[in-house]
Amino acid sequence: MPHHDSPAPRAHIDLPHSFAAVLIRGARGDCPRCGEAKIFRKWLKPHDRCAACALDLSVQSADDFPAYISIFVTGHLLAPILIMLASDFALSAMAIVSIIIPLAIAMLLALLQPSKGAVIAMQWWHGMHGFRKERAPEGEDERA
Repeated sequence: MPHHDSPAPRAHIDLPHSFAAVLIRGARGDCPRCGEAKIFRKWLKPHDRCAACALDLSVQSADDFPAYISIFVTGHLLAPILIMLASDFALSAMAIVSIIIPLAIAMLLALLQPSKGAVIAMQWWHGMHGFRKERAPEGEDERA
């Protein structure tokens, strides 16, 4: 059985300079540390290590928080649509349900992976759940 070595960490890693940059990297599904490799090997299953910088992603503990974020955002975005459909268009209850349910499911599924990536990035930024807290050196130009 072949043995696969983990990639060696690169000498220079372009660390993000702000919490917002980290969240954007995570929401895009990129490594929060280097921003070069994808963190997901399947839809919601992260790699054990970043392919570019060897960041150990196995320590992440996103649990149910991404689902809560997805539900919260979906509910707040759909509430005005639901009110508009019920009051302005005077649709029947069955018509509203047939519009809202598929829309809600699509939005929830679309938001789950970006939410999980952002939660993993937040954990890395704050040094939570086994991640080491790393920051870009002061004085460098912001590129992330």
